[in-house]
Amino acid sequence: MLELGVIVGFIAMIFLNFIPIFGPILAGFIGGIIAGGGVGRGALAGFLSGIIGALVVWFLLGSLGIVIGGVMGGLIGSIIGAGLVILSLYAAFLGLIGGAIGGVLRRKKSK
Repeated sequence: MLELGVIVGFIAMIFLNFIPIFGPILAGFIGGIIAGGGVGRGALAGFLSGIIGALVVWFLLGSLGIVIGGVMGGLIGSIIGAGLVILSLYAAFLGLIGGAIGGVLRRKKSK
């Protein structure tokens, strides 16, 4: 169920990331509930969904840069994408917090 939690958390992160602070926490929470298994699995699902989201943005910016500006555009897009990955780590950590909360609630609910 961890993989499903990460995938659903990632999809939720795409749609909720525009809401500052609460969007990534809510996306991690959703991933943590689906992953189940307590705090550790929920936190891992939330964190991985944030990291995967950041890496996808990086890949898309590099690819878009190659399509628009060739090799130099790809290099510039990759550099900008790397900066965005570093800046978006906050989403991964907020997802970790939300995932831990979701994992706790799922564990209490299943007992």
